[in-house]
This record gives sequence, structure tokens and C-alpha cells, in this order.
Amino acid sequence: MEFDPIEEINKTKKGFAVQQQLYQAAIKEIRTKLEILDEEFQVKYDHNPIHHIESRLKSMDSIVRKLRDRGLEVNIDSIVNNLSDVAGVRVICNYKDDVNSIAKFLLNQDDITFIKKRDYISKPKDNGYRSLHLIIAVPIFLYESTELVRVEVQLRTIAMDFWASLEHKLKYKKENEVSKNLSHRLQRCAINLAAVDEEMQEIYREINLEKP
Repeated sequence: MEFDPIEEINKTKKGFAVQQQLYQAAIKEIRTKLEILDEEFQVKYDHNPIHHIESRLKSMDSIVRKLRDRGLEVNIDSIVNNLSDVAGVRVICNYKDDVNSIAKFLLNQDDITFIKKRDYISKPKDNGYRSLHLIIAVPIFLYESTELVRVEVQLRTIAMDFWASLEHKLKYKKENEVSKNLSHRLQRCAINLAAVDEEMQEIYREINLEKP
């Protein structure tokens, strides 16, 4: 049978579309789980640990670029086997304790498969970045099969998210070249915001202890 490059390209595009649908479904599953946890906390403890939830799906251009940067083949198997952050969910919590609570309860769910954890809160990155990253897998039930799909979940406080968002924008404006002086100032901002996080957590605890 003669090789038809156009047919192969079309097959690949269709495969990418199918895989993206799976990742979108996984994002929906994780968002739903998180929303239910937040609602349960509100009912039981009169407290919403989650301030808001964001999600994103890597574009195909970004996926292809990442695979090529790593010297990997550009195909569906390569995406599934080598990339864990195609589907991403970011959970912005009100307090540091909430980050650990939501992570714990999410991982305790029977259908969640834990893959990897990177704790940049206990051990921040050199530039000051703080966040808890979880790589997990969730089953997606299709009419012919069940697929286990990976999702990266990032959990951080409002203060941590504020710093990370602005730091990213500043580095983008400088084309990723930031002077040592600016890097030092950004690190100092991260430390100051971490101190604010700790103080707000303590205030919250004291207020709840004073409740009748």
C-alpha cells in the first residue's frame, strides 16, 4: 500500500483532536471534584477554602514545541507518555492550611491516581516561586472504553498567585532576561508575601478560636 502523506497528516490531526477532548474532560472532572469539596467545607465548617479555580489546556503549538525541545517524537503516544501538564487546573486558596487540606482530600478520593508531587511551598524555587504541584490521573468514561488521563493541579494561596502572575508578566516584558537587582527585589517580594500569608493564617485561626 502506497504511503499517503496527506492521509497521515489528517489521521494525526484527528488523533490530536480526540486526545484534546480527553484532556478537556479530565479538567471538567477535576474542577467538579474541587467545587464539591469547597461546597462541603462551606456546609460543614462555614468556610470556603477555595477562592477560585482556573484551568487551561496547552495549545497544540505549545505541545509540539515542548516535545521538539526535548528531542521527542511528535505523536499521540509521545504526548501521553511524556507530558504531564497538557491539562492544567490551578486552585487559588484563601489560606496556606487550605492548600494542604484540599490537596489531601483530593488525593484521598478513590478514583484519583497519584503520580507525583512537587512542594514549592515548603521548599520555594530560587526565584521565590511558591506553589504545590500535583500530577494526578483521573478516569474518563467513554462509551467504548475508560481512559486514565493525567492532569497537573497547582494549589497556591492568593498571595502566592499574585506574586507568580506578576513575576511571569514582568519576565515576559523583559523577554525572560531579568537583572540581578530585579531578581533580588522579586525574591524579597515573595518573602514578604509569604510573611503576610503566615500572619493572615494566624489571624484566621485566632478569630475561629474566639467563636462561641
